[in-house]
Amino acid sequence: MVDRLTRHLAATCLVTVGMMAAGTAALAQSGEVNVYTYRETKLIQPLFDAFTKDSGVKVNVISASNGLEQRIKTEGANSPADVLLTVDIGRLEEAARSGITQPIKSDVLEKAIPPQYRDPEGHWYGIALRARVFYVSKERVQQTAITYEELADPKWKGKICIRSGQHIYNNALFAAMLAKAGEAKTEEWLRGIKANLAQKPSGGDRETARDVAAGKCDIGIGNTYYWALMNDKEADKKAWADATKVILPTFKDGGTHVNLSGVVLARYAPNKDNAMKLIEWLVSEKAQQMHADVNYEYPIRAGIPINPTIAGYGTLKADPLPISKIADNRKAAANIVDKVGFDN
Repeated sequence: MVDRLTRHLAATCLVTVGMMAAGTAALAQSGEVNVYTYRETKLIQPLFDAFTKDSGVKVNVISASNGLEQRIKTEGANSPADVLLTVDIGRLEEAARSGITQPIKSDVLEKAIPPQYRDPEGHWYGIALRARVFYVSKERVQQTAITYEELADPKWKGKICIRSGQHIYNNALFAAMLAKAGEAKTEEWLRGIKANLAQKPSGGDRETARDVAAGKCDIGIGNTYYWALMNDKEADKKAWADATKVILPTFKDGGTHVNLSGVVLARYAPNKDNAMKLIEWLVSEKAQQMHADVNYEYPIRAGIPINPTIAGYGTLKADPLPISKIADNRKAAANIVDKVGFDN
């Protein structure tokens, strides 16, 4: 009788332990992660849906056009933010400097992401690349290769369109030039570009293509993905893409200027484990391919096919300058823009 009771209790314990283990495993594969992002939800929701399907982790998204860093800072230790998904080294660096991030140490990320595209201290990581390129008139521009330095050549007088020199996309390009050429040459270069402008800097990258198509200028400066969106998905702007072609410019002694879409881990992330699952998943082969095709950006992971429209621009030879060096020169570049009255 005692033996039967002992065997029964042992069996019961085994079942209980098994149920507890199963429950713990199920819990580890579920839960939530809260993402604050500057990306349009419609552009990144397919990635989040795929992540949830793969991991069982629900993704809650808060999307805004500005102010997310300040929101996270104001929320402090009570912030629900786990991940900030954003664009441009400017915003990534601002997040790190505002104290809302925590460093990441991940073999997965370090294996997938080249050193020049991550913060040396681990506070931000790039997940995709975009390049700052030229939209040029098919009819009026015969050159097939143009350097960034050539934008200051007097032959382009009255022929260049660009958005504000203080916009984060242009600030990063100017900061890259500053890191390479120094203050005096960068100032001279920006004065030369200003002298070649067809109109006051205004609008966005799409509008530069519009103005090239309308004959107001011959060269517009824009990011790689805008042209692809106009060509493939924005029927009302297809004519602007049809009238222009993309040239991948280079620095005289370097490659094409690139910037990042990137991610940070929030300082007080309440769902840190799930946040890390998402961040590491974003550099997986599956996610990198989806990001390339949905957002028309260059995969940051080697070996992932580039979207055909983007590939049609030619082979990207990214400038080797570490993105952190661009971050270091952002403020000085902004000061030079003001000094030369670029936007006036």
